[in-house]
Amino acid sequence: MDTEARLLPALPDTPVARAAVELVRSRESEPVANHSIRSYVFAALLAEHEGLKPGIDFDAELLFHACVLHDLGASPSAPGQARFEVEGADMAARFLAEHGYGADKTDPVWEAIALHTSDGIAERRGVLAYLTRRGIGVDIGFGTEFVTDAQGEALHGCYPRLDMATVLVDDVVRQAARSPQAGARYTVPGEFLRERGEPGAVTALELAARASRWGS
Repeated sequence: MDTEARLLPALPDTPVARAAVELVRSRESEPVANHSIRSYVFAALLAEHEGLKPGIDFDAELLFHACVLHDLGASPSAPGQARFEVEGADMAARFLAEHGYGADKTDPVWEAIALHTSDGIAERRGVLAYLTRRGIGVDIGFGTEFVTDAQGEALHGCYPRLDMATVLVDDVVRQAARSPQAGARYTVPGEFLRERGEPGAVTALELAARASRWGS
């Protein structure tokens, strides 16, 4: 494990970072929690690959929180009255505020999470939103070419996939079905809800993940 870990960026080891992981582990299934943590590692690897410097180009701690907390809105503890991206952003901002973070830090994390499914928008809202969206996408299986085989194997050894794509879609669909606002048409959760349609239906995201470098 130590040899594997040296291939990868370390997770922040602060009381708030540990509390964030504990929160995610307590609210989300293991596959989704693992996805959230891997997303941060992939985002950090992407930043390194693109020459983006923590502390200069972006705040590494905020990137950690944006990635690790991004799917809270798909958990059973979310209200189910708005899209999961927005509810997750609200929950993440509330968590950070409860730990003493001001609006200068909670607002960028809120935006990065709220926009993480918004192709073409997140990329234009600054480095934090860009890296958050891309890190999450890399874990789905999009744009993985900068990750070495050894890094991929080490990360998945620490945080196994466990059929993540299907479990995540199940969670988003369950949340989207709770109210018309949560599964509004032309949104990602609304599209998942429409694609699932009938029992056993498979979404395009699941198919893409299965065919990707990492598998589902």
